[in-house]
Amino acid sequence: MTQEHHNGFFDCIIVGGGHGGSQSAAALRQSGFTGRIALIGAEAEVPYDRPSLSKEYLAGKKSFERMHLRPGDFWTSRQVELMLGRRVTTVDAAAHVVVTDLGERFSYGRLVWAAGGEPRKLSCSGSELAGICYIRNKADCDALVEGLPGAERIVIVGGGYVGLEAAAVFREIGKEVTLVEALDRVLARVAGETVSRFYEAEHRAHGVDIRLNCGVGSLEGSNGRVKNVVLATGEKIPADIVVVGIGIVPSAGPLIEAGAEGSNGVDIDELCRTSLPDIYCIGDCARLRHGRGIRIESVQNATDQATTAAKAICGELKPYDATPWFWSNQYDLRMQTIGLNYGFDSVVTRGNPSSRSFSVIYLKDGAVLALDCVNASRDYVQGRKLVDSSARIDRDALADTSKQLKELGPEVL
Repeated sequence: MTQEHHNGFFDCIIVGGGHGGSQSAAALRQSGFTGRIALIGAEAEVPYDRPSLSKEYLAGKKSFERMHLRPGDFWTSRQVELMLGRRVTTVDAAAHVVVTDLGERFSYGRLVWAAGGEPRKLSCSGSELAGICYIRNKADCDALVEGLPGAERIVIVGGGYVGLEAAAVFREIGKEVTLVEALDRVLARVAGETVSRFYEAEHRAHGVDIRLNCGVGSLEGSNGRVKNVVLATGEKIPADIVVVGIGIVPSAGPLIEAGAEGSNGVDIDELCRTSLPDIYCIGDCARLRHGRGIRIESVQNATDQATTAAKAICGELKPYDATPWFWSNQYDLRMQTIGLNYGFDSVVTRGNPSSRSFSVIYLKDGAVLALDCVNASRDYVQGRKLVDSSARIDRDALADTSKQLKELGPEVL
């Protein structure tokens, strides 16, 4: 393949315009990378803060301009070429070439894949009707906001963070909200039962009709627009808008087709390298081969992995070992999570949930794995050390709110 057939050569091509892609470009320059950098993004917008979509942006409390991840002149001053509104559809790993959906061909020295994921779609009959919304990008959110004035009854499918955050926003603007969750509690995949039951009670107190153990059978429409959500039981819930938040499918197709190892994402090592030469993968679509073998969907994970990959490209090999953290805003509640609670075998509740300020500490074999802190920022900040050191502390001491967590002397393993 000769150079004439190309739209150019880049020393590093970054695929994905989210937090991971944006940070990759910044970290490359910070690490002294002087080659040509291109950032290819599927959306037409410059990189922006996606978590705000289901929170402040949906609520109309934050303008889009305030969500830009970098100032306007950042990209030109760092000499990062933004190629927006296109997707990479093919990767030729041997030739070091990517092809976009616009038919462009670009050669690369290194490739950082930070393409994130697409919302998991409903697959039942009626799922193509108008009025069914997903919250993954600005266009999704804008379409949803546009339809809100004419909508009174909103059904949310999925009781994860996105569904609950959207429910809180809709209740605050006076909409009738029903939330349908297939499992027996909300946040079942990420939090323990104490936290789930607390959030269920809060949402019900705010007027959300939460239906647990409820599968969606089909969607009924009128004139091409959704009208009812039909549960597996046959019950019909009227809906002017249906918002679906049932997880994401990692956008890893072109890399997997190119021969990258991975299932449920692309497998990476501790330096974010894939099994393909000169190709790195970070963020929501990356799956750590070592340790737990999981994908972590968070801003922190995407940005920290971006830094790891950028440094590795520049010759500084520092394995990724960051402690994950997450957050969620619902009503006047701020939940902050530090660590991963996978495999926990016991919990300690610190403070009283009825006070609306408490923490749940997750333990495995007596060692601290993670904390969920609701309106308890001090516990969140001080709990990081306990997670990082796998501290073993007496359960009664952990539960004693008269003492700060930093006062507890951990016996570090």
